[in-house]
Amino acid sequence: MILHQFYLNCLAHASYVIGDEQTGVAAVVDPQRDIEQYVAFAREHGLRIAHVILTHLHADFIAGHLELRDRAGAAIYLGAAANAEYAFTPLADGREIVMGRVRLRAIETPGHTPESISIAVYDEAAAGAGPYAVLTGDTLFVGDVGRPDLRAALGWSAADLGGLLYESLRTRLMTLPDDSLVYPAHGAGSLCGKAIGKETVSTIGEQRRLNYALQPMAKSAFVDLVTADQPEAPAYFTYDAVLNSKERPTLDAALARGLKPMTLELVLALQGSGGQILDTREPAEFAAAHLAGSLNIGLGGQFATWAGTILDRERPIVIIADPGREHEAAIRLGRIGFDHSVGYLQDGLHSVAARPELTATTERISAPLAAERLAAGDALAVDVRTLTERAEKFVAGSVAFPLNQLAARTGELPRDRPLLVYCAGGYRSSIAASLLQQQGFTMISQIAGGLAAWETANLPVQPAAVTAPE
Repeated sequence: MILHQFYLNCLAHASYVIGDEQTGVAAVVDPQRDIEQYVAFAREHGLRIAHVILTHLHADFIAGHLELRDRAGAAIYLGAAANAEYAFTPLADGREIVMGRVRLRAIETPGHTPESISIAVYDEAAAGAGPYAVLTGDTLFVGDVGRPDLRAALGWSAADLGGLLYESLRTRLMTLPDDSLVYPAHGAGSLCGKAIGKETVSTIGEQRRLNYALQPMAKSAFVDLVTADQPEAPAYFTYDAVLNSKERPTLDAALARGLKPMTLELVLALQGSGGQILDTREPAEFAAAHLAGSLNIGLGGQFATWAGTILDRERPIVIIADPGREHEAAIRLGRIGFDHSVGYLQDGLHSVAARPELTATTERISAPLAAERLAAGDALAVDVRTLTERAEKFVAGSVAFPLNQLAARTGELPRDRPLLVYCAGGYRSSIAASLLQQQGFTMISQIAGGLAAWETANLPVQPAAVTAPE
């Protein structure tokens, strides 16, 4: 048996290839939309990808099931409770896919979503009657369980799904042998859970002992526990969950439309008619010079998550990137179903060099200088971290405007005072500053290095016990 995990750090997403060397048949579970790595792996190991399985209709990314169907001829499998526009084979509880001496058995584990399944992996060449491993999707993570509140917009209450999750974990997954390996679909940093560990593999026994949500408790207590303090889900999550059930263009088709070089004149015309200019360079480069009115979401951070949070799904996107990275930006937008990019600025910002009147800058100041300005009394520090981060510590006197709420709350910020924007390390503050500049704020500065630089400079922070003005 071959079982290989692929891990995509920017989305904290794990996918899997399982194959039988004897027959050369393989299945891919929860693939990302750009499928080249699975095709290459199968080729290298003499495998034919015959099956592609989704453990559920994912909300945080677009899966590559249609791409593998069209490229490799793979049959698609979903949980028996799923509905989709494309043809698929429903995997009811206990149904198996047999690949020579490797068997994949479906376990219905609703809770994170109504159609969620887990996949028990049996290797007939190995000793023992139990499964060698179980691919748990978003039902069970290392150190956490899937959140049950992401289907509210589709008519499912968090309490109802939480109750199903309780039963799935205790009557299905926790009945497996302790030595069965646990392979989840996400790791630390994913918004599909609130306390996911950094490891990407565990065992049933380890999770039985250490996972907070698997300790003895009544169902009502479990539901209260897993629905409390979940991070706010981006609006694109529901969009992606629905899109994963649709027959849609493949990523290759989307890239053929969206990766066209555009002249500066065309970009300016599109901007003037409501297009979104997305600058994907790093914050320091963006601050030094950028096309006025553009938004900065750098490829060096959680690009897809913030692009899906900040950008409008209805308005065309033009990419500005360091030459050679346009393809990467378009693919990463495509991973969340943002296929409405229409091209990229040819030669990047170099094409604006002869037109300095079209560019703008963003001031980046050191933490000590920011402290001086705040002490002078005129400037206002704006904290764009999450409220959970802020609950631990913050710059005294700062106001909380989490980045995912900022666009809707700009009316609450003063336009006649200097605003010093900060986050943990500088990535999110660059997004925030570009958004505020786009909205007409003229006195915007970033605290370079964020709160980390502030503390490195031995500047005081307000502890969580003290309430800051909001």
